[in-house]
Amino acid sequence: MSGHSKWSQIKRQKGVADVKRGQAFTKLGNAITIAVREGGGGDPVSNFKLRLAIDQARAVNMPKENIQRAIDRGLGKGGGGGQLESVAYEGYGPGKVGLIVEATTDNRNRALSEIRGVIEKSGGTFASLGAVSWMFKDQGLITVPRDGKSVDEIFEMAAEAGAEDVEEAGDLVEVYTKPTEIETVRRALLEKGLKAGSVELVKKPTTTVEIADPETAKKVLSLIEKLEELDDVQKVYSNFDIPDEILAGK
Repeated sequence: MSGHSKWSQIKRQKGVADVKRGQAFTKLGNAITIAVREGGGGDPVSNFKLRLAIDQARAVNMPKENIQRAIDRGLGKGGGGGQLESVAYEGYGPGKVGLIVEATTDNRNRALSEIRGVIEKSGGTFASLGAVSWMFKDQGLITVPRDGKSVDEIFEMAAEAGAEDVEEAGDLVEVYTKPTEIETVRRALLEKGLKAGSVELVKKPTTTVEIADPETAKKVLSLIEKLEELDDVQKVYSNFDIPDEILAGK
């Protein structure tokens, strides 16, 4: 298992315990509003991006009324949603690891200033669009509990379902698909008797940077956590590969 997958596993185990619940709901609400506007309306049956956003909100017990309010904002009801926009920024962290920061904001200048500030204060450098994104690939990601099955068994089932790649992540297996085929693969996995945990669209690194120095590793992980704590930030992607033993002692 790569160090990057190990870190994803650690973050999933932490869940929202380390995030202020109110902040988490705000971020998820913004993601739902943007999904309505950019994904094709307020019906999760026909708007797949909206369905993913709602599933993520339900996973952290976001109240139904909050979800509906976010959908209404995206439809132009209640005000506020029209000012939100999706933006992405790129940069390099300690050890020259690549960073892609996705944000949803009603103030582009504020988001830019805060994200640039965190990156540069942490010893990284801000970069122009395209400088880092070429090292990542858009993928669908489905997490599957092992439930006593071997990785090879799940790999075979996932391959038959149309998955592109499979990676071990502790008690889970990460199944990667083409973004447009994530729902088809999810349904095929369910039909084969597997459970589908989280389902999301991600940017998977195709080129990784190995970080073998524990101090540099701590700086990289600290930078990512600081970025994720910003109100406007939705997701942070990085292409670090930190040895498991260093992650375990982070």
